[in-house]
Amino acid sequence: MNERRKITGKERQALIIKTLKEQNRPVTGGDLAKLANVSRQVIVQDISILKAKEEPIIATSRGYLYVQDRQPATDRAVIACKHTPAQTKEELYILVDHGVLIRDVIVEHTVYGDITASLHVSNRKEVDQFIQNIKLTNASFLSELTEGVHLHTIEADSTNKIEEACDALEKAGILISLEE
Repeated sequence: MNERRKITGKERQALIIKTLKEQNRPVTGGDLAKLANVSRQVIVQDISILKAKEEPIIATSRGYLYVQDRQPATDRAVIACKHTPAQTKEELYILVDHGVLIRDVIVEHTVYGDITASLHVSNRKEVDQFIQNIKLTNASFLSELTEGVHLHTIEADSTNKIEEACDALEKAGILISLEE
């Protein structure tokens, strides 16, 4: 860290909100830490405080997003899928290739109940970054906790895109069901 003046927690949190609102892409904790001249852990703590104050910030595999000002998609669905870890990229590609945003992944854990992780993946580049992050960190896919069974909340600007994506997932043997 350099010798700039350390800003107060309130100032830092206001800076985080302002920065996230101005971006159309996720912002990493490291980038926010450099901007505020603090450690990444301080940013993680600030994000937790902001979430507790009900600021609409989500953590994705690519960084933080502020979601309140975003236009809602025309259509949203929750789909149930089952596949092996090796098929994850295929599943995500099918969805994004049909113009679908994958908002999250949800698994039902025997001890913790529903576990939800934000993905916010909408194109192949973002899918590749997500898969690369999993590999680089030796992390497991959440679906590995449930023998491949999981849910995704998906969004698109038309019902047709969601239906076509679901048809393609069904043909690939990945889709279990569709809830609307």
